[in-house]
Amino acid sequence: MAGQATKKRKQRDPRLDFFRGIAMLIIFIAHVPQNHWSNFIPARFGFSDAAEMFVFCSGFAAAIAFGGTFIRAGFWHGTGRVLYRIWQLYTAHILIFFLITGLMVAGNALFAEPNYITRLNLHFFFDETPKALLGLLTLTYVPNYFDIMPMYMGALLMIPLFMALARIHPWLAMGFSLSVYCLNWLLDGGLPAHPNHDQIEWFFNPFGWQLVFFTGYSISRGWLTPPPFNRYLMAACVVFVVAAAPVSHWWFFVGYQDSLPFLADWREATLPWRAKTDYGILRFVHFLALAYITVNLVRGREHLLLHKACHPIRTVGQQALPVFLLNMWLAQLGGMMLDQIGRTQLSWAAVNLAGLAIVVLFAYLVTAIKTEWWRMVIETRAREAGVPDLDGKQGPRGSILSPAE
Repeated sequence: MAGQATKKRKQRDPRLDFFRGIAMLIIFIAHVPQNHWSNFIPARFGFSDAAEMFVFCSGFAAAIAFGGTFIRAGFWHGTGRVLYRIWQLYTAHILIFFLITGLMVAGNALFAEPNYITRLNLHFFFDETPKALLGLLTLTYVPNYFDIMPMYMGALLMIPLFMALARIHPWLAMGFSLSVYCLNWLLDGGLPAHPNHDQIEWFFNPFGWQLVFFTGYSISRGWLTPPPFNRYLMAACVVFVVAAAPVSHWWFFVGYQDSLPFLADWREATLPWRAKTDYGILRFVHFLALAYITVNLVRGREHLLLHKACHPIRTVGQQALPVFLLNMWLAQLGGMMLDQIGRTQLSWAAVNLAGLAIVVLFAYLVTAIKTEWWRMVIETRAREAGVPDLDGKQGPRGSILSPAE
């Protein structure tokens, strides 16, 4: 039967939307300047942070968005879709740079202090604008605050080669990702982030961070299967995560440096292996351990993520790109407000809660715009009036806009 032959649209994985939404909310808190609440985000309790959640989920989602196109429509159609997405990210990157830079200029014009151009280290852009503008457009000038989008574009640019290798065998594609990661460490790879200083590189090196991106991509495609539940593996992951906490937790280094000096030694010893720029292997292992724990805790309880109480978070996760752009701008605005009203427990709570509420409301707004709710309203009223709908279909015969008989 035709009805049986029709394929139902695949339901979104609530885990993807929920945890990507959590990452977006954490990213807002983490980027508000001198925000006391950022002392309690996951990054303060382990080697990995919300960036891993964002990149892993982005890779998982990219496999859904582009992987099928490569298989069904062919290599060049899939490559075209990836390049179009990169173009969207590139224009968003340029736009958010000017929006935030404009906000910094406005802050300096309105307030005597602090100097917001200095806060984001944007003096080069104003001192040598022609060179900085060319660098901005060619991604050879990437200030630290604007660094994750270029990394994401770099990871996407590797997808066509990744998929070409996967046509031979998926393990070859995953081996390519691991090889790029290892070669980056061996050869000290990196991309220039400042036209006047060769030693300044992109803070998020795409040759390192692509490892977590393509891990999510491969799991989404079904080429890489996470290990099943094993109590010994679960215990090992818990021990590793707990052991990492005191090395990362800020309290131990604010009040206990003298009484627990060995923690400082551990922190120093592990520094190269948890570096963020080249994506230290301890960050990857820590993220995998957390993911294993979380997946097994959620397994069989996925329906809880579909509860209406989780709907705001899932909505944020579904609109990750526009929400991320808003986060970056809104976090700086929140920092300005704290500068002017003072940093107290009350002001931190007010700015953080207001910012999170705005992020959620913005996600709902973007969702409404994408669903084109006004079309449904117009078409409903058109059908009631018997006039043609937006697709040109005629209403009942005899209506004032139906063809003359």
